[in-house]
Amino acid sequence: MSVKVRTRLLSVIGVVGVGLVAGSLLLWHAQLGEMLGLAADKEPVVSSVSAPALAQPPATTKATTTPTRTPRRTPSTPPTTPKTTPTKSPKTTTTPKATSEESIDGLSSKLRTRLKKAMTGARADGVTIKITSARRSSAKQQRLLNEAIKKYGSYKLATRWVLPPKYSAHVLGKAVDIGPTAAMTWLNKNGWKYGVCRRYDNEPWHFEALTAPGTKCPPREPHAVAKAD
Repeated sequence: MSVKVRTRLLSVIGVVGVGLVAGSLLLWHAQLGEMLGLAADKEPVVSSVSAPALAQPPATTKATTTPTRTPRRTPSTPPTTPKTTPTKSPKTTTTPKATSEESIDGLSSKLRTRLKKAMTGARADGVTIKITSARRSSAKQQRLLNEAIKKYGSYKLATRWVLPPKYSAHVLGKAVDIGPTAAMTWLNKNGWKYGVCRRYDNEPWHFEALTAPGTKCPPREPHAVAKAD
């Protein structure tokens, strides 16, 4: 065998040997990669024996959403205010003030006017006329009559001093009792000038408008007499 042929044969053998080695390396590398790939794809086995139990499920985060504002609509017509009917306040009835028995305000206009002038005249003479009993209520008159019946013992005797309410001039505001004694004396003497006269002999304090001013007073009555029903 020639040297040239031997050299070519050795080079072929070398190339084949290198190819075999390279192929073995590739095959080994592929097997190794497959083993490693399988190992990586397998899920790890976790033991549930030693794993702690969860106390509660993990909190979930709620997504916060920003509320969208609804645009306000301007009404085409202004709102109408409902009409309210005003409530009427209940009518309050005012009761007239009770007139004091010692005042001339409750007397009839005729007797009141004349008595005012007489009081002015008496004051000019240094005498003060005081009202002890002017207009009385029916209840007051009846109480006085009941007391008089107890005092005098009979209705007939009692009515000489106190008449029943329906016959009393005091209840009508047409009679007045005055005091003190100086005033009784003065008015008994000068009352005719003003049309104010003493009516009964047994009651020097009792006066009524019995005549026209400047006219002589009529004769006095001995006492009051209750009219027959």
